Amino acid sequence: MKILICDDEENIRNVMKRFLSMEGIESDTAENGLSAERMLRDNAYDALLVDLRMPGLDGLSLIRWMKGEGFRMPVIMISAHGDITDAVTALKEGAADYIVKPFDPEELVIKIKNLVESTNMKNIVEGDRKETGFIGESVEMLHIRSIIQKIAPSGATALITGESGTGKEVVAREIHAYSSVSDGPFIAINIGGVPENLLESELFGYEKGAFTGADKRKTGLFELASGGTLFLDEIGDMPLSLQVKILRVLQERKITRLGGTMQMPINARIVAATNKDLEAMVRESTFREDLFYRLNVVRIHIPPLRDRRSDIPLLAAHIVSRYNRQMGMRITGFTPDALEALKNHPFYGNVRELENVIERAMIFADGTVIGVDDLDLRSSMIKKDGERAEESAVFPEALSLRDIERSAIINALHRWEGNRTRAAEELGISRRTLISKIAEYSIDL
Repeated sequence: MKILICDDEENIRNVMKRFLSMEGIESDTAENGLSAERMLRDNAYDALLVDLRMPGLDGLSLIRWMKGEGFRMPVIMISAHGDITDAVTALKEGAADYIVKPFDPEELVIKIKNLVESTNMKNIVEGDRKETGFIGESVEMLHIRSIIQKIAPSGATALITGESGTGKEVVAREIHAYSSVSDGPFIAINIGGVPENLLESELFGYEKGAFTGADKRKTGLFELASGGTLFLDEIGDMPLSLQVKILRVLQERKITRLGGTMQMPINARIVAATNKDLEAMVRESTFREDLFYRLNVVRIHIPPLRDRRSDIPLLAAHIVSRYNRQMGMRITGFTPDALEALKNHPFYGNVRELENVIERAMIFADGTVIGVDDLDLRSSMIKKDGERAEESAVFPEALSLRDIERSAIINALHRWEGNRTRAAEELGISRRTLISKIAEYSIDL
């Protein structure tokens, strides 16, 4: 992952670059909008962090230029001015998110990772919306498309279910695109990717003085999504203490900022998604039954990729096209054997795994066509009965304790898709210790 930081304050640029480096994220810096334009033309970036107000070419002007040039990367607007008007303008111009100085660097990293991941998935599965919409011609995907077109104009709350990597956010964006609020912002938050102590303030915002460090008002996502859609991804990870507050918002359509007393009406369509069995969680009393019924007005289930194998050739073609543009390559397709191997692979990681396999194959392919020998499909160990093999906890005797510790960290990070907070909790160590170990063992995910 590579990020471009554009801010006229050298100290801000240096602090952000240093913190991103600690998280294993590469970054370049630009001192003004004109310099950022040049760097965007000459380099490939996964996201842009840009200051709103800069001398010369300001942040909004830079976003408008990027839109005209066809850049699709997510942009996070940064400003010392917490005016809601600025936030709404930035989002309408194409910014994916908006934060106010001073900000929590850890919160910023979470936003960057979530935005880059969701943008990559959207680009893979949606392709160019003007031409294709979301990708899939199987019976299952055609059925989903028909449901979207029926429910999108209604404004009804929707719950999208499916395994990780199936493209739940893509479906949420499709609902937004066909809705009456399509001209408004689409705001997404991964509930599981935000620390519990930050989640409430992220959703509801807070007033100045609400708690130690709250020296400015922060606008929450419910407010920012007004006139558009708020996508609550991985809703099954929401703590019980916050579920009752979300239920109240859905019932009353009003919010109160942390530290505030005034109720403010919200006008945002709510779409939620999860890879968990919410019905089972209701039975186990880990998810509120009343909230479940409020969210489950319309259910859209996305089947795993292994259950709609006819979509794989079309998805693969779009992924190749995307990486050809990004990496300057000229891969023209797959041999029949390679395509058959992809169609027969179970893809427990769904579209994300398909993307990973194809990207690696494109890098190692000798010619312009990907052959079966270019594919590395060993990443999912399959038992004879077709089930995914469990990772063995037995280590060869030759491995040192250091090797075992490194392997345990890598496995935990893979299970939590790079989420250092969750991986640290699983390993029973602090997040800071985990980051130190990642640097010590030169782990690159």
